[in-house]
Amino acid sequence: MAITVNRAVPAHRLFTGISRQHLACLVDELSAPWQAGLEGRRHAARGGARKRAAGAGARHQLVFVDRLVATLIHLRHDLPHSVLGLLSSVDRSTITRAIAEIRTLLAERGYAVPDRPGLRLRTLTDAFAYARAEGIELRLDATEIQVRRPPANRGGRRASVSGKKKQNTMKATVIADRRGRTLWTDALRPGRMHDATASRNEGIAVCFQHFPDVEVLLDDGYLGLSRDHRGQAITPPRKPRPGALPGRVQQSERDRYGHSSDRITVEHALADHKRWKQLTRWTHRRDRLPDTYRAIAGLVSDRTINI
Repeated sequence: MAITVNRAVPAHRLFTGISRQHLACLVDELSAPWQAGLEGRRHAARGGARKRAAGAGARHQLVFVDRLVATLIHLRHDLPHSVLGLLSSVDRSTITRAIAEIRTLLAERGYAVPDRPGLRLRTLTDAFAYARAEGIELRLDATEIQVRRPPANRGGRRASVSGKKKQNTMKATVIADRRGRTLWTDALRPGRMHDATASRNEGIAVCFQHFPDVEVLLDDGYLGLSRDHRGQAITPPRKPRPGALPGRVQQSERDRYGHSSDRITVEHALADHKRWKQLTRWTHRRDRLPDTYRAIAGLVSDRTINI
């Protein structure tokens, strides 16, 4: 029995997680790159230029807008491909290919910049350059996403076991501004890796060197960065030793509270990312998680650009 679904229903914000205006902007932005990628794959398959006029041949069972909507629903609610195929009246494999194409395009978009329409940040260097140009402090923190345990007797099985959560996780490092707007995320690292090590592997030491006037607020997990880059990597003040004067203890607590209040916005950014179902617990192939995280973080940055 065929199932007919009103196309306006899946495009609703409750399904996609974004407004219709945001969806229309994504269609305008991504339709041309998607068509270019499609023609490139066809050119490679043919081994040369097309022999028929544009528009000839079979029509798409799933047009670009429907592909984008299906991908957004998958990211937001983690619905299986077979369910999305049933709603769209296409085969599951069609949905799988569509999501793989659109997810890559969303991951490559970068992150929106407040008050700079059309400008997007894609690298850690971009985030530092933006901070220097605007004279703002950055907030950096890491979060872990639980992933499935690899099969037994497979190499590197312990690499993702988090010492903090005691689970198999992947670690994402995120930079946000003082209002909690996402400015950058990394390529994700195994959960066993230390937070500071993950940042160093992304080249944060080089950014500190080339942007000496940019300050980054961090938590106690980045004391090594604070030691190596004093005045730039700012961690909470150390607690006084036992037996310190009461006034010294109270002042230290006030300073730590003030630092935490300034840095809390990056925690809000991480919470915005994990409102999308796929980032609460990843149950798919690990090599697809980095693109998924960057795609969701880019969508969240669009939504919070005017906060």
